[in-house]
Amino acid sequence: EKEKLAVKTPLHCIGEGSSNGIDTDYFNPDNISGKQIEEVQNLWGISPDDFIFLFIGRLVGDKGINELVAAFEEIMGSIPNAKLVLVGPQEPVLDPLKTHTLKGIDESPNIISTAYQQDVRPFLKMAQVFVFPSYREGFPNVVLQAGAMGVPCIVSDINGCNEIITNQVNGLVIAVKNQHALQESMRFLYENPTKRERYVEQTKLIIANNFERKQYWKLLLKEYQLREENV
Repeated sequence: EKEKLAVKTPLHCIGEGSSNGIDTDYFNPDNISGKQIEEVQNLWGISPDDFIFLFIGRLVGDKGINELVAAFEEIMGSIPNAKLVLVGPQEPVLDPLKTHTLKGIDESPNIISTAYQQDVRPFLKMAQVFVFPSYREGFPNVVLQAGAMGVPCIVSDINGCNEIITNQVNGLVIAVKNQHALQESMRFLYENPTKRERYVEQTKLIIANNFERKQYWKLLLKEYQLREENV
């Protein structure tokens, strides 16, 4: 109302927000077979013993990729089995990555860039930590997808991300553009498997209660019905 983007009538959010909820039947780790995981591992040179830090999204500056690659380079020497897997396309014209970031991605054997993938579920199934240090979002579906697939999340303190993840309750929330906080959070989750398990349990509860797609559709239908009654 203050910015004159809405008239002076009550505004409200349907449910807890989200663009369309999440299909928890589809994003279910039980639906991904061992054979599918093995195929992905063989294709990208990933060992079953590797500890996977995963990012899914556009590989651009605004998604925090420069900080993510730098943070991973700082910790990978002390975590010899760590891999950073980047799933998504680059956009060299609109928001290119820094030169040293591109060099790190190209030259490090521990950083794997897969470009766009039609089905991200095998990558989520084999990941130990999902990292999403974006600068800005609307409501990031990929964080819901990671949570539903049982992957603990590190996210930046921005709209959407901090509505899904509460710091030290069901994941870790860090300041935007803070490479040091990012690398410390990555190291912390690597060293604390019990925390990872607890965060996953809490996130699944939050998704089931607030963001399950069928429940969201029911709330959306109710909203339309109420509007129709008031016409």
